[in-house]
Amino acid sequence: MTYWQLFWSFFQIGLFSIGGGYAAMPLIQHQVMDVHPWLTMTQFADIMAIAEMTPGPISVNAATFVGIRVSGPAGAIVATAGCILPSCGIVMALAYIYYRFRGLSIVKGVLAGLRSAVVAMIASAGLSLLTLSFYGQRTLPAEPGSPDLLSVALFCAGLFALRHFRVKPIYVMIGSGVLGMLAYFI
Repeated sequence: MTYWQLFWSFFQIGLFSIGGGYAAMPLIQHQVMDVHPWLTMTQFADIMAIAEMTPGPISVNAATFVGIRVSGPAGAIVATAGCILPSCGIVMALAYIYYRFRGLSIVKGVLAGLRSAVVAMIASAGLSLLTLSFYGQRTLPAEPGSPDLLSVALFCAGLFALRHFRVKPIYVMIGSGVLGMLAYFI
């Protein structure tokens, strides 16, 4: 039964996540935390961080890591297959439709509408991870206390380095990780 749940959960994620891995984060979070309590918020954040750092699509990496966590290597295969299958079918169908009807204004309108939805989903995932980092929970508390000052300082320093000095994101991630470890041990 767990294999079927893994497959169906990630099939739905693969079917409805338009816009890539960051847009899929809220869907993955909903499936693995709310629908099926497979992960805690901390475990989810850790898996998403690892999925972002490893090569390949974030949602496929997340499916693999969640599958391993829930049911071992067989669960990883089932979850990954569930995540990939809808995309393959949809891409083949859309490629045919696009090449056949790409000049129509309705096709251009649908693509413009999808861009707005993708931006909203990415913003939702970003805000969820930001509040987790600052307050230790995925939604803003009713009466927010003081945020974790180290997290806020690392976020501001990383954002400043990215925008002002045009530092590559990988260096910001490595630097934040090193500074976070140093602060943890001190």
